[in-house]
Amino acid sequence: MKIAIMQPYFFPYIGYFQLINFVDRFVVYDDVSFINRGWVNRNHLLLNGKSFKFTVPLIEASQNKLISEICVVKDEKWKKKMLKTFELAYKKAPNYSVIYSLFDKILSSKYDTISQLNFLSIQEICDYLELNTILELSTPIGNKDNLRGQHRILDICKNMNATHYINPIGGEKLYDKTFFNESGVSINFLKTSDIIYQQYCGVFVPNLSILDVLMFSDKEEINCLLKSFTLV
Repeated sequence: MKIAIMQPYFFPYIGYFQLINFVDRFVVYDDVSFINRGWVNRNHLLLNGKSFKFTVPLIEASQNKLISEICVVKDEKWKKKMLKTFELAYKKAPNYSVIYSLFDKILSSKYDTISQLNFLSIQEICDYLELNTILELSTPIGNKDNLRGQHRILDICKNMNATHYINPIGGEKLYDKTFFNESGVSINFLKTSDIIYQQYCGVFVPNLSILDVLMFSDKEEINCLLKSFTLV
């Protein structure tokens, strides 16, 4: 069984969904420390031909807290502002109506923490794309109190009876293949190919949120993009 383990990012880039699509079970790793200026509560969309950052406001976010402990500001103003920005950015995109409704549904759902919001958004997008991978939270899995780094990752793998662990290419410097192999778990790294799809008529802007891909690509096109990677 193949698994992947990633922090809950806010409408992450397509490589995140390549990882989900490739494995059997995907663990949303929310019982680790929050990282300031990371991707847990922000991402980028396409606005006026440029990359534009959009952010979920959090209550007392700190690197001394777990992601699962950090709550989202309950004020509706930020949601309305984000939806308006989204409308301005994509109202002329071919899939605007459907994806705007999906985005609105997610933001309007019930959640308290950023982990809950992100898990919900990831699941909703997987459902939309008809990805059948099982998603679950890391909190109840394994020995979370005494293990860190690749030791915790391996412990999750063993508790889930995984035979194969897949990580994004950036993990090559963090995880030791020999350490995993000697414990009976194979490990590979997913390297996303150059992703290009038709946006508006200007120069292509890469590395945006999955929402941008959804706005401009149909499901068949996205299915091809999800397979555009190599394993190292």
